Amino acid sequence: MIKVQKQKINIPEENKKLLKKKIGAVVNFIGVARPKNSSGKIHYIEIEHYPGMTEKKIKEIEIYVTKKWKLNNCIIIHRYGKIKPGENIVYVGTAAQHRNNAFKACEFIIDYLKVKAPFWKIEQQKNKKIFVKSKKKDEKKIKINY
Repeated sequence: MIKVQKQKINIPEENKKLLKKKIGAVVNFIGVARPKNSSGKIHYIEIEHYPGMTEKKIKEIEIYVTKKWKLNNCIIIHRYGKIKPGENIVYVGTAAQHRNNAFKACEFIIDYLKVKAPFWKIEQQKNKKIFVKSKKKDEKKIKINY
């Protein structure tokens, strides 16, 4: 299941959905907006996306990881709009028979979301906006052959 939404993520509710099937492991990743970066305090982060294309690309990744790591369930939720420091930005939940598969799939998804998904992030500071770029080390992690 994938969602791209403005509203806050209900983590306990999403976790319940992962536990519905007979599984051996559940792994969650929750990304949170940082209060500061190397150049100062962040007032909020503005996330924009390309509606339609964003969902399509994330759905492709969901299908890919479900097959590759034999997942029983997968939930990917990414927020957009103005997000304050401390608020959740992204939720990734994976469920599988074995923990190794759940961990690897979850890590792959979050790496993909950081560098390949069609989101644009701007950190608003006191007197300036900073466009958030992906890091080279994260880009090297993500190799997609689907």
